[in-house]
Amino acid sequence: MSWQSRIISGPLRYLLKPFLKHVFDPRHAAQVDLLPYVLRHPPYLRYWHRPGGLTWINTGPCLPNAAILYFHGGAYISGSVEGYLGPLGLLSQMTGVEVCAVSYRLAPEHRFPAAFEDARAAWDRLADLGYRPQDIVLGGDSAGGGLAMALLAALCEEGTPPAAAFAFSPWTDLALTGESLELNAEVDPVLPVTRMAEVVELYLGDHDPRDPHASPLYATYPGCPPVFLQYGEHEILRDDSRRLAERLRDFGGVVSEDVVPEMPHVWQLFDGYLPEARESLVRTAEFVQASFADRSR
Repeated sequence: MSWQSRIISGPLRYLLKPFLKHVFDPRHAAQVDLLPYVLRHPPYLRYWHRPGGLTWINTGPCLPNAAILYFHGGAYISGSVEGYLGPLGLLSQMTGVEVCAVSYRLAPEHRFPAAFEDARAAWDRLADLGYRPQDIVLGGDSAGGGLAMALLAALCEEGTPPAAAFAFSPWTDLALTGESLELNAEVDPVLPVTRMAEVVELYLGDHDPRDPHASPLYATYPGCPPVFLQYGEHEILRDDSRRLAERLRDFGGVVSEDVVPEMPHVWQLFDGYLPEARESLVRTAEFVQASFADRSR
């Protein structure tokens, strides 16, 4: 654990986490989106908002006819593509692949399955633009990581999986059955487990939390492509990734896992602040580049 991470963990643990824990209504916390003002932007960042809620992001020349289809986090009630422009621009720079970020609808105004429908519509839009399944890598973080995995499962069922998929600390089990929710409740520096059920209700209402389009932990993955998961050993969502990896392997999937101790939730966004963020992004970029190495299939 770097000294930078030790310094940042204090404000997260003693300011952000108590705020999320005690705010009267989670929707009020959702309105506080500081990421556009905090996260760093790489030089020569370019982006275009296009129809269908898609934002294309790059920082220079990119591999032709290839895309990372990315879904931001925010517990399905918050977050925006604007807040992710910097990290996704850096990811594009490191991979040499353009990122297509999706502005999906948020709860409670738009409950499940709105987010999944928007994810599927984004995939279909790329197909309309001429992208083949092997031209696309899915990605996402937190709730967006769960959304990416839910889309992956649906595409596997249809026999049209992407080239690969990656996720940072994905939320894959809205039934909230992971042991780490209890085991890591005190050591997780960011997420308060006491509010999780409330957020689930805002998103799902009375819908079944084990629906595979909401909780990809319960999905099936025939013909699964390679998947790369990064998550923190001390996160409350640790077991959402750990059990998803086991589930994917049950269907013959090749899964790589990076498990990093003492990191805050989705630390990969904080490049320029945490050296561990750059290290993790380098590993992700290597995975994406390898996924596009052979697109002959």
